[in-house]
Amino acid sequence: MKIEKLTDNKIRVIINSYDLEKDNLNINKLSFLPLEKQTIFTNIIEKAKKEVDFEVNDCKLIIESFITDDEFLVFTITKYPIQEKKKPIIRRKQLHISSNIAIYKFETMNNFIDFCSCIKNSKLYSKQNNISKKSYLFCYNNTYFLLLKDINNSYEIKKYFNSLISEFTNNISYSDSFENKLLEYGNEIIKNNAIEKGIKYLV
Repeated sequence: MKIEKLTDNKIRVIINSYDLEKDNLNINKLSFLPLEKQTIFTNIIEKAKKEVDFEVNDCKLIIESFITDDEFLVFTITKYPIQEKKKPIIRRKQLHISSNIAIYKFETMNNFIDFCSCIKNSKLYSKQNNISKKSYLFCYNNTYFLLLKDINNSYEIKKYFNSLISEFTNNISYSDSFENKLLEYGNEIIKNNAIEKGIKYLV
């Protein structure tokens, strides 16, 4: 489980399939049961309080949750001070991510290097070129973006790759306009085979 504090009143929580399996949770059941009645919701709030000082006392909570195509469970929780405590408002939506293109955001170059190091020490090391035919690393607005194109959707350990990379980065919703921004305004750090070259020259 990864918790990010977006503002004083908003956090994002990313839960991968391994977290769910560890807690014996079923992602399909989570999609239909009322969130406020689930143990996972209490755990998220307690963990957010400890890790990012996110207090929810006497606040209304607006919780947006969705399941990505790669089976990551993502919550965005926003709190609003109120006089009376009310039940959380739950809104669910399905995020449709392009099946052939993915963009991952790294806050620092060191995060990308750590990811490459993790790949090198995993079972993906000898097979990482099979994940996508093209991969590029861009720097845009002092942030680093890994662009994967022509993703091999039949690749047998694609879910393992997504669970691994989630420890270092965020998968962002793909759009043609954002890809064009990267191509036009971004600084292309690694022109192709970004993961392979990152392992070879940076780790």
